Amino acid sequence: MPSLTSAGLFCLAAMALVAIPGPAVLYVVTRSASRGRAAGLLSALGIAAGGTVHVAAATAGISALLASSAAAYSVVRYAGAAYLVYLGVQRLRSHAGHAAPSRPVDSRRRVFWQAVVVQVLNPKVALFFLALLPQFIDPARGPVWSQSAALGSIFLAVALVGDSLWALTASAASGWVRRRPGVSRRADALAGGVYVALGATAALAGGRHA
Repeated sequence: MPSLTSAGLFCLAAMALVAIPGPAVLYVVTRSASRGRAAGLLSALGIAAGGTVHVAAATAGISALLASSAAAYSVVRYAGAAYLVYLGVQRLRSHAGHAAPSRPVDSRRRVFWQAVVVQVLNPKVALFFLALLPQFIDPARGPVWSQSAALGSIFLAVALVGDSLWALTASAASGWVRRRPGVSRRADALAGGVYVALGATAALAGGRHA
């Protein structure tokens, strides 16, 4: 197991990453604002579940392969960008059809699994583990895989708490938004546009660094 000092410092690094808005935070916030606290918290759980994939990959050494292979990194980056654009287009299409008397609401399962995919396709998390895990692992304290798993669990706990706070903060205004259909529709359109812009930015950034 890592030392308490190493675990504490790693926890601070994880908090810094979670505090910086990215695809995961954006997904949680938009779900919370448009669908309420339950959807936001479920999204946070989905993000945490997706994070377990990165923890397993880092523990198995796959993150190192991802960073060492430009092609592998590009595949993950472009897949994530494409998925963000897809989510944005879906939101914009929903906004375009706002005249209908009712609008189908995504099931809880769909909300959860979309969050899982958003996090799995987030290369920033994989590179976070690659860059920081080696700094906090001491081979003298036991197997590297067990220390990696322990640190990964700390990250997941920090991320879940952080994303839940984002969800609670965003959902505080959701009741006000839902009582005003015009605001809700504009919020959906804005969220869709942000998703598309974020996906396009990620794709273009990947192209410049290819």
